[in-house]
Amino acid sequence: MTSKIKRVFPGGNTADGFFSYYNYIIEQTDANHIFCIKGGPGVGKSSMMKNIGNEMIKLGYDVEFHHCSSDNNSIDGLVIPALKVAMVDGTAPHLKRQMSSI
Repeated sequence: MTSKIKRVFPGGNTADGFFSYYNYIIEQTDANHIFCIKGGPGVGKSSMMKNIGNEMIKLGYDVEFHHCSSDNNSIDGLVIPALKVAMVDGTAPHLKRQMSSI
C-alpha cells in the first residue's frame, strides 16, 4: 500500500490580512494527541516534523504536511490522520494562529 502525502498551506497573507485554516487541522475532540512544539528559530522544529512525517510514510501511513505561508520549505504542522495525531509549531506567531482553534 502506498502512503498518500498531502501538502497544504493552512494559512496565508492576503489583501484582507492573514487568513487561517488552522482550526481545520484536526478536531480537538477527535484527536488522540496534539503535540505543540516550542523552540527558537533554527533549533529543528520543522526538521523534526519532516523527519517524523517521512518515517510515518515509510511505515505506510498517510501524512499531511502543513507548510509555512512565509517559507514553503518550513513545516508549521504535521497530521497523521489514521492515528489522529497532530504536531504543530507552538511558538509565536504560530501559537496565536493555531491555539486559538485547537
